[in-house]
Amino acid sequence: MAEGTPLRVGIVGAGLAARFHVDGYRRVHGLPVEVVGVSSRTPKRRKAFAAEHGIRSFASLEELIDAVDLVSICSPPYAHAPAAELALERGRHAVVEKPFCGAYGSGRPSFRGDRARKQPMLEQALAACDRVIAAGRRGRANLGYAENWVYSPAIQKEREILLKTGGQILWMLGEESHSGSHAPSYGVWAEAGGGSLVGKGCHPLTAALYLKQEEGRANGGRPIRPATVSARTHELTRERGYRDEGHLRTDYLDVEDYSQVHVVFEDGTVADVFCGEVVLGGISSWLEVRTNNHRSRCSLNPIDAVTTYAPREELLRDVYVVEKIETKQGWSRPAPDEDWMNGYPQQFQDFAEAAVEGREPLCGGLLARDTVAVMYSAYVSAERKGAEVRVPRRAVRR
Repeated sequence: MAEGTPLRVGIVGAGLAARFHVDGYRRVHGLPVEVVGVSSRTPKRRKAFAAEHGIRSFASLEELIDAVDLVSICSPPYAHAPAAELALERGRHAVVEKPFCGAYGSGRPSFRGDRARKQPMLEQALAACDRVIAAGRRGRANLGYAENWVYSPAIQKEREILLKTGGQILWMLGEESHSGSHAPSYGVWAEAGGGSLVGKGCHPLTAALYLKQEEGRANGGRPIRPATVSARTHELTRERGYRDEGHLRTDYLDVEDYSQVHVVFEDGTVADVFCGEVVLGGISSWLEVRTNNHRSRCSLNPIDAVTTYAPREELLRDVYVVEKIETKQGWSRPAPDEDWMNGYPQQFQDFAEAAVEGREPLCGGLLARDTVAVMYSAYVSAERKGAEVRVPRRAVRR
């Protein structure tokens, strides 16, 4: 790109994630970035989104790709891989929201993810990953995986501590949970590619994989990668004895609403990830890192930079507190800048700089593929009642 020429960005999708992406690119500093337009399969939503954000509405993905330098893919999960392949093949940089790739069934109305065999799903998901990564190489374009946890200040501070102390991670323990996703497609495997594990567990999981990669690079030049996984999943709100009080989302067709995953890395160290749709009180997002010379707890949400007491709900009617909180009455922890603590502006800064500088972003193909490999291996394990499953690995250029 010529110096001073704006990096032209196109958004695929017109939902909540797309809003994060538009806002994130507009916070990029130090280089010019222009959000050009949006493409979506739903014309009404696409046009409304374009009008709200002052950008162009593109009737097709192909037209959007031809008009930009970088495509940010925020469409429903089942559409991630095809859109990324198309953009990368045409030499456009691509940023892919989570889940990076997945398995979405046979396409028949009778498909039920909770009843389908998981080994073929694992193979399908990894084949999609490999196609996307290969498309990036052929198109000589950057591939970014939009995992905001990697860029969060808390995780990046732990990376600094880990590398400067020369620590060895022995055990990580993390969670992302809340009372249910915003996305209308969530809860249907054919559209989402899974349940709580791919929707929430991906976040602490990718952060844990990232820190082990960084530890390995600092202490031998080679990332430490996952070797095996064992897991259990549950459908708690669909249990016959569940008592619905109206606080949790329950309209799940064929996905799990609770997962726990145990990862063993190739050096024998471990990580445990918990995630679910059955947690009240806002989002619970944290990763604890226990090493041979220090211990850190990385909290993304909630944080206590601000604590507020309101005796009546209506007092904070016009005040944003934090995502997914059920009530503003009593004590709460308003987020001063929730996006910043979650790493959203930082990830878009990196994606933009990487595209302009011709380097790979911090969170790219290796982390994306390993995350997908662990998640779908975990589904295989859960199908086998928690049996240990080897994680398929492939050398991926960073």
